[in-house]
Amino acid sequence: MQMAPQMGYDRAITVFSPDGRLFQVEYAREAVKRGTTAVGIKASNGVVLLVDKRITSRLVEAESIEKIFQIDDHIGAATSGLVADARSLVDRARVEAQVNRVSYDEPIGVEVISKKICDHKQTYTQYGGVRPYGTALLIAGVDDSSPRLFETDPSGALLEYKATAIGAGRNAVVEVFEADYREDMNIETAILLGMDALYKAAEGKFDALTLEVGIVSLPDKMFRKLVPKEVESYVQQILEKHRGEHKE
Repeated sequence: MQMAPQMGYDRAITVFSPDGRLFQVEYAREAVKRGTTAVGIKASNGVVLLVDKRITSRLVEAESIEKIFQIDDHIGAATSGLVADARSLVDRARVEAQVNRVSYDEPIGVEVISKKICDHKQTYTQYGGVRPYGTALLIAGVDDSSPRLFETDPSGALLEYKATAIGAGRNAVVEVFEADYREDMNIETAILLGMDALYKAAEGKFDALTLEVGIVSLPDKMFRKLVPKEVESYVQQILEKHRGEHKE
């Protein structure tokens, strides 16, 4: 019985196949693609993270599912993929942020923390006995006088974006951003744009209880999550907008 071409190149150790591919890294990316939709948007006065937690059972307490995390006072992260892997990376990022404060008496840069996490991810693609992290992170924060937004890939690759998404609905969200994103929009407008994109990605299955929103504002350089009442008010605006479209 002849084995499939990739057999032997994705067992127990991440190793190059003859055509130069790392199958375990590709499988890790598939785990991200099957994860919940997470969105990041830079605004003129800050940066926004949104996640549709996609709860499949009414028996689950929505508050128990966390997909947006605070890393430092001025940095937050949204995740898609394997939740346990994401939590491990977030814990590592928090330690790195505190080590930087103790060592240099200043907050860590958003790009610096993103690169440290990606360096750690990359090591898990080249050693035996380990597997790549099956999660991607959107890392958002404020450096000096500008908002920053980075996407980290399971391979350890890093890209900075004005607006992007990870997870199951990425293509639909990016399509909305390509058409409607503006660099001069404020945080409120960015939240509405992100929710509108999530609404289209979820094909109208939209509930404030399953949405998580985090912001880092430029004036105070502080990360915070929106409380349920705030999220509900934005959701109602999106639902009203689309109700009007259906009437037409």
